[in-house]
Amino acid sequence: MDNKQVNEQKYHERVYKIVREIPFGKVMTYGQIAEILGEGYTARTIGYVMHAADTENVPWQRVINSQGACSTGKMTMPVNLQQKILEDEGIEFNEKGRCDLKKHLWSPEDFELEDDEQPSLFEK
Repeated sequence: MDNKQVNEQKYHERVYKIVREIPFGKVMTYGQIAEILGEGYTARTIGYVMHAADTENVPWQRVINSQGACSTGKMTMPVNLQQKILEDEGIEFNEKGRCDLKKHLWSPEDFELEDDEQPSLFEK
């Protein structure tokens, strides 16, 4: 594995570490995760990382957009799979496909990352 692949793997794993902590019936937003991780992470890059997630080990469905909606609606088969999985966890969506973030949003308390070095998607 070359240096670029190692950095990408570390970058992804920092995201997945947070996502694995999201409790059943709760969600986090792409932007919220990016804010926790800091420089080098954006809502868009979190979405990119989640798209590549191992669905067996990462509860990808618990990461939604800042409006409380699923961003995968037309991208998954069956259509609206993410929303259906979240509804099975007890999260309710309105007619516009949005959940109440005041009710369902989870914020990790005192979340600490173990590694000091901020990985980059770009080779150094």
